[in-house]
Amino acid sequence: MPLAVYILGLSVFALGTSEFMLSGLLPPIADDMGVSIPQAGLLISAFAIGMVVGAPVLAAATLRLPRKTTLVALISVFGLGQVAGALAPTYEVLFASRVISALACAGFWAVGAGVAIAMVPVGARAKAMAVMIGGLSIANVLGVPAGAFLGEHLGWRSAFWAVAAASAIALVGVLTRIPHIQLPETTPRLRDELTIYRDRQVLLTVTIIALAAGGVFCAFSYLAPLLTDVAGLDAGWVSGVLGLFGIGALIGTYIGGRVADAHPFGVLLSGITASTVILVALALLASSPVAAIVLSFLLGVSCFYTAPALNARIFNVAGAAPTLAGATATASFNIGNTGGPWLGGSVIDAGFGFASPAWAGAAMTAVALAAVTVALRLQRRASGSRVVMGATTEAATEQQEPAKQRR
Repeated sequence: MPLAVYILGLSVFALGTSEFMLSGLLPPIADDMGVSIPQAGLLISAFAIGMVVGAPVLAAATLRLPRKTTLVALISVFGLGQVAGALAPTYEVLFASRVISALACAGFWAVGAGVAIAMVPVGARAKAMAVMIGGLSIANVLGVPAGAFLGEHLGWRSAFWAVAAASAIALVGVLTRIPHIQLPETTPRLRDELTIYRDRQVLLTVTIIALAAGGVFCAFSYLAPLLTDVAGLDAGWVSGVLGLFGIGALIGTYIGGRVADAHPFGVLLSGITASTVILVALALLASSPVAAIVLSFLLGVSCFYTAPALNARIFNVAGAAPTLAGATATASFNIGNTGGPWLGGSVIDAGFGFASPAWAGAAMTAVALAAVTVALRLQRRASGSRVVMGATTEAATEQQEPAKQRR
């Protein structure tokens, strides 16, 4: 695995910490900004919306720019967005800073994923994506609980300053270690690449990613109030449980990255099924502190176990559009990260309590599982058709040979 792929993974650590750390900071942000917890949860959705919009837009806008220059510019803007968030005087300014940071984050993900995929053979795509996703896992292991710890002891703004510092370190890594990637001789035409969205397998994969990610983060986004208000844990436990989720994510990413290239559908079916079962169990057993802690860890394992397979599948089914493949994966995950927290906040606002997002998340992952089944059947049908067509062509050739010999 090229060193540059690991550098990209380290850069993703800073991006992932910013994206997910608000799960442990919602109560103090809500108190400081004078908004409700569901309103504070919209800051997570704001980041996800920026990712959804930014990934395809920036992927298209930077087609003709050198890859390294693009990565440097995007990580710089992202760091400045963290500074703006740390200094935000109002909820509206904080909201805007999240959107700007997300746009830069999305662009970095889309371009960085394309660079990582381009540097490895086809059979190692899931492993390369596992390295990048590993940055997210480490963010959940270290960055998110550290953000919750800083928020509890030094105020939530200190977490934003810490991410800004991590972004500066990532910038140094990109400047010194990422090689200059040559642009293709023929620049891809965006109009041609957009035709991939007519492919049913591409649309199914987008749906699967959005629902699988959205279901997990519907519950994860409101894990802090669930742990304190439903399970009855002290606020000091939140950072530790978030760290357990991150450890589970790291384990899941490692296992998924090892087996996803050989068994993509096996990983998707088993992982999404596990997430559904875990979410149902979390909804039923949320009042038990031990159960809530253990299930949070298992949810991290199941969610990130499927992530390498989901990322690699986009590149496999959208191979005719290398520019948009990474952007599509990023946008798909963040469609889920937008819809999940919004749905979770909606069921809380409806008066169903802080355990209700787990039920809503389980419904989303169940639909994702159905979509995986449909995608598998379509692929088997297509493979069978190719086998039949190949056999028919071979038989026709064999029939023609004797006729040629007679002539």
